[in-house]
Amino acid sequence: MTIANTLKQKIADAASISVEEVSLEHPADLKNGDYSSGVALQYAKQVGVAPRALAEKIVAALGTIAGVARVEVAGAGFINFYLAPAALAEAVETAHTEDMWGSNVTLAGKKILVEYTDPNPFKEFHIGHLMSNAIGESIARLLQFSGAEVKRANYQGDVGPHVAKAVWAVKTGKVAGGSWGDAYIVGNKAYETDEVAKKEIDEVNAQVYSRSDSLINSIYDTGREASLKHFEDLYEILGTKFDHYFFESETAQRGLKLVRAHPEVFEESDGAVVYKGEQDGLHTRVFVTSKGLPTYETKDLGLAELKAETCEFDTSITVTAHEQSDYFKVVLAAMKKVLPEVASKVQHISHGMMRFAEGKMSSRTGNVITGESLLLDLIDAAKIRAAESRADDADALAQQIAVAAIKYQILKQASGKDIIFDRERALSLEGDSGPYLQYAHARACAIGEKAKEQGVVAATDASVEPSDLVRFLHRFPEAVEYAAAHREPHLLTNYLLEFAALFNSWYAQVQVLDGSTSSPHKVALVDAVRRTLKNGLWILGIPAPERM
Repeated sequence: MTIANTLKQKIADAASISVEEVSLEHPADLKNGDYSSGVALQYAKQVGVAPRALAEKIVAALGTIAGVARVEVAGAGFINFYLAPAALAEAVETAHTEDMWGSNVTLAGKKILVEYTDPNPFKEFHIGHLMSNAIGESIARLLQFSGAEVKRANYQGDVGPHVAKAVWAVKTGKVAGGSWGDAYIVGNKAYETDEVAKKEIDEVNAQVYSRSDSLINSIYDTGREASLKHFEDLYEILGTKFDHYFFESETAQRGLKLVRAHPEVFEESDGAVVYKGEQDGLHTRVFVTSKGLPTYETKDLGLAELKAETCEFDTSITVTAHEQSDYFKVVLAAMKKVLPEVASKVQHISHGMMRFAEGKMSSRTGNVITGESLLLDLIDAAKIRAAESRADDADALAQQIAVAAIKYQILKQASGKDIIFDRERALSLEGDSGPYLQYAHARACAIGEKAKEQGVVAATDASVEPSDLVRFLHRFPEAVEYAAAHREPHLLTNYLLEFAALFNSWYAQVQVLDGSTSSPHKVALVDAVRRTLKNGLWILGIPAPERM
């Protein structure tokens, strides 16, 4: 049993309430202890006793608690717990010696499928895909670090109007084959402004589904393969490896069969087939067009069925932009009626939009910035700094810094909120940035290297008075567990920023390799910091270079 669970049980016994009713948290100010409970404030009125008096009564009934040095009543009736040096030293020793420091088994035995990124072949890898990738990958790692068996899935639109627009642009010679993002832009503009082109593109769309034209098939196959290969190059940079790839070309017919098999759920309307979401307090959406083609909604029904047949899961999480939240509510409402067992396992996590501190930004080619161009521009900018580093491979380091810069900015606040991307802050080595966390990790690595050169062997000393750094390090496993429970990477990101700041402050005041008898303990603490930052950065999907 962890110290936190022990404290909850002791408080529950002393206050004669259930463990589930006990509030226990970490005080924002370390001066107020390692744990704090407002249980007396919560139940004083019910008991008919002043909060502070009730708090004192609870403390008197607690008795001795292993690992706790002292308990104090503060303010109006808060109960503050201060851990014993030996208990805090145990956390340092665990962090110093165990690779999986910070992990937990709260989700052991659970199988979870996480779908994210979802770029469409024939189109650009845009900012939304970058955000979905960063958030989805970090959620997958949080769940994995909490004991779950996690599978990563990527769902891509390889059929539909966007594909037809790109294929048409190449077929008609408007754009040379290979420039698939440009082909889509040209085709999309023609579709919106030219009635003849619109009719031709609609025909191409039907032919892509039916594969009835050899030339269109050839253009389509070439474009699809090239797009998917290019996406893989980006995934490698971002540190994502998917277990399952799903495509709209696979889900379309499945979805159509489901819709047609349930006329009691879906209705005809002006030649189309719709689901009237008003019955669920939502809105009506089209599932099959008047031309008999499946919409995204129908494909998502087919996707849910295909996922369930392809892999076993207890929970299926989908990460998309917030603007799709209402859409997903309608799809899920329909899914509950045609695939009730699958629908009960589905969760939707949404993310906000990215805006830029500089206003409208353009890529190096002069186009509106995409996720890919932002990544490449940051890699170029980071090369200047990386060239001056201690790294063996400056180009590899530049790539790692760029990934950290982007992912941290995305992950530092709640997933559903919009973010403002500030390029200079993102690349800064001084606070509130991914490179700042990386640099703190590299500093800890450098101290460890120097200790080895001097023959100083790390050894934890339980008699040493714990610093604020040690007390905050002790919280890492709980920070991981809390972030995983809420599916919110920003909760861990915020912890790591404060932890790195405490480490840098401690390092500025303490000489680690001073030749004293305390050096081995300080080296052990530095290594514990190194592993905490390394594991924390891994969960965020951010590389942890050893030299910067």
